[in-house]
Amino acid sequence: MTHDLVGCHGCGLVNRWPAGLARVRCARCDAPLTRRIRRSVSRSSAFLVAAVMLYLPANLLPIMHVTSLGMVRSDTILSGAEFLLISGMWPLALVVFVASVLVPIMKMVIIAYLLISVQLRSPARPLDRTRLYRFTEFVGRWSMVDIFVVAVLVALLQMGAVADVRAGPGALYFAAVVILTMLATFTFDPRLIWDNVPKRDE
Repeated sequence: MTHDLVGCHGCGLVNRWPAGLARVRCARCDAPLTRRIRRSVSRSSAFLVAAVMLYLPANLLPIMHVTSLGMVRSDTILSGAEFLLISGMWPLALVVFVASVLVPIMKMVIIAYLLISVQLRSPARPLDRTRLYRFTEFVGRWSMVDIFVVAVLVALLQMGAVADVRAGPGALYFAAVVILTMLATFTFDPRLIWDNVPKRDE
């Protein structure tokens, strides 16, 4: 009987929930099983709204201050990608632009779409929406590339007035956006997508 089957939110394994047991753990990853994540929509929505609010300062404020031979240059994410492009490092500029600009926007749009579709109880294309969720879950980890680059440069280039790199306030906001979008993805329960799909006759 399908109502005794519960998917693990951690590893995706479908487990059987024995009758009479209040608590069951996943047979593969030993995570506690829940039929649905509590307050999934409200929690995911709160994280998403916070990420959207912080996205603007993350892109408008400098993410990095570079001192070279006494001259200071401050770059936002976009101006940094533009500088790399002008300098002939277009592959790196493309990576920075995609990972730090396109991916966060895409993640926020997808999460918003999933939340709205669930709240509207839409039965349309559940498999495609589940794939969108898995895609968002997969690409989330790559959004931190800018923060890693800044952290490495700050650690390596500390040569006084000759060459010095310091993280700007935009880096903190951007890291917060990435973390919040990851939390919004993690707290969203993709099983809600299937709750409004008409059940086939058994």
